[in-house]
Amino acid sequence: MSIIMTGGGTGGHLAIVRAVKEELRGEKIIYIGSVSGQDRAWFENDSDFEKKYFLQTRGVVNQGILGKIKSLWMLARAVVESYNIIKQEGVKVVFCVGGFSAAPASIASILARVPLVIHEQNAIIGSLNKRLAKYAKVFISSYSNNSPIKSYPVKKEFFNMARTRKNVKTILFLGGSQGSLAINNLAIALAPWLSSENIKIVHQAGVKNIDNVKARYEEIGVDAEVFGFANNMSEIMSNADIAIARSGASTLWELCANNLPSIFIPYPYAAGDHQFFNAKFLVEQELAFVFRENEINTDTIKNIIKDSKNLEIKSKALKSTIDKNGSRQIAELLLNMSNKG
Repeated sequence: MSIIMTGGGTGGHLAIVRAVKEELRGEKIIYIGSVSGQDRAWFENDSDFEKKYFLQTRGVVNQGILGKIKSLWMLARAVVESYNIIKQEGVKVVFCVGGFSAAPASIASILARVPLVIHEQNAIIGSLNKRLAKYAKVFISSYSNNSPIKSYPVKKEFFNMARTRKNVKTILFLGGSQGSLAINNLAIALAPWLSSENIKIVHQAGVKNIDNVKARYEEIGVDAEVFGFANNMSEIMSNADIAIARSGASTLWELCANNLPSIFIPYPYAAGDHQFFNAKFLVEQELAFVFRENEINTDTIKNIIKDSKNLEIKSKALKSTIDKNGSRQIAELLLNMSNKG
C-alpha cells in the first residue's frame, strides 16, 4: 500500500509535504511533482520517498491562448502518467498540497477512485484546491472551523526553540529567499533608530539583494547581519524578539510555533490577496499586526517595537494558535485511509 504526496511549485506548498513526510518515514510514500518550479530542488535527492516522479507540466494561468493550449496538453499527458503510477503502485490515498504540480496526480486520483486529501495553506483557497475541493475525501485548513485538523504542519524544531519574548533586543526582517523591496526599504528606514535603541538587526534580504542591502547599511553606518537563504530558520527566529515579515502561510505559522510576535507586510500581488488574509486571521485575534505596503508607518512600527508589555502578551498567546502535532495528525489520517483502502 502506497501514499502519493503531490503539489508544489513554490516553497510554501513544498514545506507542507516536507513536514508531513517526515512523520511517514518507513512507509511507502511516492512524490509526484513537476520539472518546473522548485519540486526537484527540494525532493530529487530525498531518500524518504521510495519513488519520485517529476512530470512535464507548467501553470495554465498567465499564459496566452497558445500557451494555455500547450499547458493543458501537458497536463492531460501527466494525468495519464499519474493514473498509471497510481495503478502500478497500488496507491490507496493521494495527499495534495495545491499548486500546479498537484493537478495531474490529484485529477488522476479522482479518475482512479482513490481517496484525495487536500491541505490548503492559505486563508484564501488556491484555484486548484478550490476546483478539487468537492471531490476530496478530506479538506484540511487551519483557517476553517470545519476542518478535521486545525493545526498547521510545522517542523517540531520551531516549537522546540520557542520562548516567550519580554523585550526587544533583536529584530528579524524576513523578506523570504527572493527578498522583499518593501521590507528591505523599511529595514533601512528603521535602522538608525534601531541602532540608537541598541536593537540588533538580522535581515533576510533575498539572495540577489545581499550586496546591495549590505552596502546601504554601510552607507548609514549601521551594523546588520544580512543573509539571503538559511537552513537554520528555526534558530534564527528563536534568537529574535520581534519579526517584520511577509505573510506566506508557512512563514506565518512557523512564527506562531516559535511564539515570535510579528508585524506582517503582505506581498500585494499574491493570488487572491491571500497573504493579507493570512495575516488578518491573526490580527483579528489580536495576535499580530499587519500593514499594506502603501500604509507602512514607521512611527507606528516604532511604538509597536517599544511596547514590551503588549509583545509579551502576544508571545504568550501565540502558543495556543498551533499544536506541535499537526504534521503527525495529518500523517495518521493518511495512514488510516491507506490501511482502509
